Amino acid sequence: MPGKLRIGVLASGRGSNLQAIIDAQEAGMLRADLAVVISNKQDAQALERARQHDIPDVFLDPKPFAGQPNGRQAYDEQVLAVLRKHEVGVVALAGYMRIVTPVLLGAYRYQMMNIHPSLLPAFPGLDAQKQALEWGVNVAGCTVHFVTESVDEGPIILQAAVPVQEDDTPETLAARILVEEHRIYPRALQLYVDGRLRIEGRRVRIIR
Repeated sequence: MPGKLRIGVLASGRGSNLQAIIDAQEAGMLRADLAVVISNKQDAQALERARQHDIPDVFLDPKPFAGQPNGRQAYDEQVLAVLRKHEVGVVALAGYMRIVTPVLLGAYRYQMMNIHPSLLPAFPGLDAQKQALEWGVNVAGCTVHFVTESVDEGPIILQAAVPVQEDDTPETLAARILVEEHRIYPRALQLYVDGRLRIEGRRVRIIR
């Protein structure tokens, strides 16, 4: 269908959030085209998921850029070239284990989303579920946010809460949070597709 917004997905691992996006698109709940899946890991399951659904998949090896001056930026220039080749209008990070540089941030300012397994601004960075349990919180969850220069600090689009159980481990908590991730990430993308997100400072307003 011509004129649909084209989504590019960056992923490093199993791609379960990618699969949730694919499922939503195929069910008609996400009215956009999945244009390309890019990974920095050759064996990422996300690439196989893309192939199974006839979505272009691209592995970009970061090793040749390691140790080079401005190597991270040079790598992101390659990522950007692929995104532009596939006419991507919005980028979704789905378990992407690289910090994006100003090369991508400048090209996709407030057009790049990430999902994080905590109720930001609590517990940014790695091992968010473990952090939540160590702090003894009663409620955890996940957050879809726009990507900015600071890690996990972009304007929040959607959040979902998950109660913490007495016998939770990081793994059991992560599994329950993941269910909510799969629910809210496609929804956040559809809100973007519908033009219903308005950024006002640090706040994202959903236009009714």
